[in-house]
Amino acid sequence: MYEDIITVSTVTLRPMWGQKERNLNRIMGYMRAAAKRGSDLVVFPEMALTGYDDEPGVPVAEKMQHKLAETVPGPATDAVASLAKELGLYVVMGMPVRDDDNSETVYNGLAVFSPEGLVGSYHKMHLPAPEPNWATRGDRPFIMETPWGPVGCGICYDTYCFPELMDYYVAKGCRLYVNSTALAHCHGRHLGDSTLQAATVREGIFIVSSNLGGLDVDNYFWGGSSILGPGADTWSPHYYAGMPFTAEGADEEALYTATIDLALATRMLYTHNPAVDGTDWRPDKYVGLFEDVLADESFGQ
Repeated sequence: MYEDIITVSTVTLRPMWGQKERNLNRIMGYMRAAAKRGSDLVVFPEMALTGYDDEPGVPVAEKMQHKLAETVPGPATDAVASLAKELGLYVVMGMPVRDDDNSETVYNGLAVFSPEGLVGSYHKMHLPAPEPNWATRGDRPFIMETPWGPVGCGICYDTYCFPELMDYYVAKGCRLYVNSTALAHCHGRHLGDSTLQAATVREGIFIVSSNLGGLDVDNYFWGGSSILGPGADTWSPHYYAGMPFTAEGADEEALYTATIDLALATRMLYTHNPAVDGTDWRPDKYVGLFEDVLADESFGQ
């Protein structure tokens, strides 16, 4: 049986654009701060290691993300892995990840750590503009195994616009989902709040979301890092720590921590419903629907 009670921290961070060593030092400082608060898991934003913003007129090979990308493992992840072992922490950190086999391929990625060290990396599967200017799409999900059960990992656009990824994780038993994000003002006022709140109700799970805050280079980010999930009323989302993206002061850099009870995660759509002798979620039917879409010559037009 999995443990139910976990203490989680999430960070609203304003990275110093292109200053990887400075950002790494700050990330490790927040890891120590989270450990002092008793955290088991700490989550950092998308591209926390380097900053997010693109340089539109710069050739791909000369872009900041390409110049500062590292393989996983690499120097930055070696440092975080060592500290994660020292502190007994699970850690999720956003960074540009260089492909092991092709150094010209870079992903918008997450490096994932456990108290035993580096676990692996997730490559963002869905890329909004301007990320295709420098990043390649990933092609597989990532589940982190923990004493509290499996934890699903996604990045920003993955979370807000493609519920299929979260559906997969919850169907695989995840009660907790990590959303590392770089949600900026240009993405609109309610995209983040509405989708995360709806997901906690629809999926019946907890979400720990970590966003950039303040000005990067050209984009201003909402902040609003939070830990949310089912509350006393399971049909209403509850913020255990942090705040909505659009709340006053949400863009300020901060560390938020909460102790949550994953036993409250119902995962209702993915558990056996005797009334239909199965789950309400019907992947056996969806497979055919997706195959029909792929066979349709008008798909993508």
